[in-house]
Amino acid sequence: MPTAKPRTYDPVKVRAALTGQLDAISATVRSLDDEQLALPTRLGDWRVRELVAHLGMVVSWVPRHLHDPLPPQALIAPSDWASRTRTAAASINATALELVAEQFAGDAAQVSGELDRQIGELWRALDSEEGRQPGRVILMRFGPMLLADFLVVRLVETVVHADDLADALGLADFPHDRFALASVTRLLADAFAGQVPGGAVELRIPPFAVVQAVEGPRHTRGTPPNVVEADPLTWIRLATGRLAWADALDATLTASGERSDLAGFLPVLG
Repeated sequence: MPTAKPRTYDPVKVRAALTGQLDAISATVRSLDDEQLALPTRLGDWRVRELVAHLGMVVSWVPRHLHDPLPPQALIAPSDWASRTRTAAASINATALELVAEQFAGDAAQVSGELDRQIGELWRALDSEEGRQPGRVILMRFGPMLLADFLVVRLVETVVHADDLADALGLADFPHDRFALASVTRLLADAFAGQVPGGAVELRIPPFAVVQAVEGPRHTRGTPPNVVEADPLTWIRLATGRLAWADALDATLTASGERSDLAGFLPVLG
């Protein structure tokens, strides 16, 4: 069976979508008070403060590491990143705690100001001569990655953690950028198909993605015998371990066919 061609993402649209996501996150963080910073999140022991500190790490990575020397190894693709994230949980948690102690320890105004400062540094780095070089590579956690691909990974981080923030604050919805939501949906669907290859199940996330996965008889025509369908945010929450399969089933998720139970293959990210 031929290997599927990796999906590509328009860098201009990615930059615009990242701008939209960070503008919305920044506005939400600026609205927080000290009590809201202490609210629990669905991310273990993290409070909103730790979550905002982690978002600071997400946006500060490019200015901090744009000039790091690159190891002699093959480039990491976004799908590779997706399959390796679960190995970095302890390091990510430790970094968030360090940032809370060093840069995000103040009151709500200081916390939002620090995040805005780091967002500004991101844009300055991307607008610098080095940041605008075609084919620029940056060292990320698992190896070197094209900067353009790394910004797609930043879309995943900003969509997923904006949803975490909305959940912690009890917000009914978050104004996600549509291209960001579409890109994250597709990346996680593609990563799932790569981790669980096959053609027995058709996973539909309208209006953004359709992939086939799971070993077994391949569907070729007509109505697929095994179909899973979810809206984009439900899929993102399932794929990142924020939502259990059983809790979504028949509510915001439908699954038909004897091979359609994907619970054992999730999450896609750690």
